[in-house]
Amino acid sequence: MIGGDPDQEVLEATSRWLNQGHTVVLFTVGRTWGSSPRPAGALLAVRDDGRMVGSVSGGCVEEHLVARCQAGEWRTSRVTGLAYGTDRAEADRFGLPCGGRLELVAETLDSALDLAPLLEALANRRRVTREVDLNSGAVSIHDLQQETAFHYDEHRLVRVFGPNWRVLIIGAGQLSRYVARFAEPLGFEALVCDPRPEYADGFDWPEARLVPGMPDDAARGLAQDDRCAVLALTHDPRLDDMALMQALQSDAFYVGAIGSRANQRARLGRLAQLGIDSQSLSALHGPIGLPIGSRTPAEIAVAIVAELVAVRQGALGAARSAARAAVAGTPIGDPVQWGG
Repeated sequence: MIGGDPDQEVLEATSRWLNQGHTVVLFTVGRTWGSSPRPAGALLAVRDDGRMVGSVSGGCVEEHLVARCQAGEWRTSRVTGLAYGTDRAEADRFGLPCGGRLELVAETLDSALDLAPLLEALANRRRVTREVDLNSGAVSIHDLQQETAFHYDEHRLVRVFGPNWRVLIIGAGQLSRYVARFAEPLGFEALVCDPRPEYADGFDWPEARLVPGMPDDAARGLAQDDRCAVLALTHDPRLDDMALMQALQSDAFYVGAIGSRANQRARLGRLAQLGIDSQSLSALHGPIGLPIGSRTPAEIAVAIVAELVAVRQGALGAARSAARAAVAGTPIGDPVQWGG
C-alpha cells in the first residue's frame, strides 16, 4: 500500500506476520495523563522476534516492550493491562514528558483470522468498531451505526477504525508530485489522475499511484467519502472542473483548486453554470492552501498539505489565523497561487 492510514499499516503487518507463523502482541494506548507523544488508541505490534510496527510513545517504551515480548512475557496471556510512568522517575526513564503516564492494553494474537473482518471492512472503506472484552479477551467487530468515540475502562476497549485517508490529485506535474511526497508520511494514500499522455506516459512515482481515465470518473469512483480529498492542480479548466463537479457533490472532506483569486471567481462562475448549487460551491477551497508566503512548487505543496491536515483535524480557522499573522506585512506569495 502506498501511503495510507498508519492503523492499516499496523494491522496489515500483523496479519502478514501471523500468517507466517509468528505470535504477535498488539498494544493499544488506553489512557494517557499529562503530555504524551501518542494519543489514546495508538497502536504498536511486536512480533515474537522483536520486529515492530507502529508506536505508543517516543521510543523508550517501545524498546522496553520489545524486550519483554522477546522474553515471552505475554506468551500465554490473552489480554493484559500495563502502565508506564507511575512516578516521575519512571516517566523520565521512558521519555514521557511533563511527568506523563501511559496505560496500555496488550493482546496476544496467534491467528490472522481475528483480523480478517477488520481488514476486509477497511478495504471496502467501511467504518467499524473493534471491541475487546478485557476480562475474557473476546473480540467483536461491528459496523459503525453512529459516531462513537474511543472508549476504555476496566471492562472493555472500544476502538473505531475507518478507511485510510486518501487524496486524489488531478494533474501529474511537479507541484502534484511534491504534494504526494509530503502527504504520504502524514497518512494519506495519494492517487493521481492525468489523462494527458505527456504526463501519464512513464509515470513512476513511488509515493503515488496513477489512476487511469478521466478526472470526473476518478472523483466519482475514488473520492466519495468523508476521508477523501480532491485537489485540482492542472490549471486547465477542462480537466480541473470535471473533477470538481463530482467532488463538490460528494462527501469528500476537502475539495480545492490551484489558481489566483481571479481564477477562483471565474471557476465558481463556470461551476454554477454547470448546475453546482451555491452551498456546494462554498465548500471549494481556493486559492488552495494556507497563506504561508509560498512561492516555489515545494512551498506551495507544503501550504496545500498543511491545509489538508488542518481541515482533517478540525483546526482550519486557527491554522489560517496563525499563518496570516506569520506573513503579516509581506506579500502573500506566488501570484498564480494567491494573487488576483
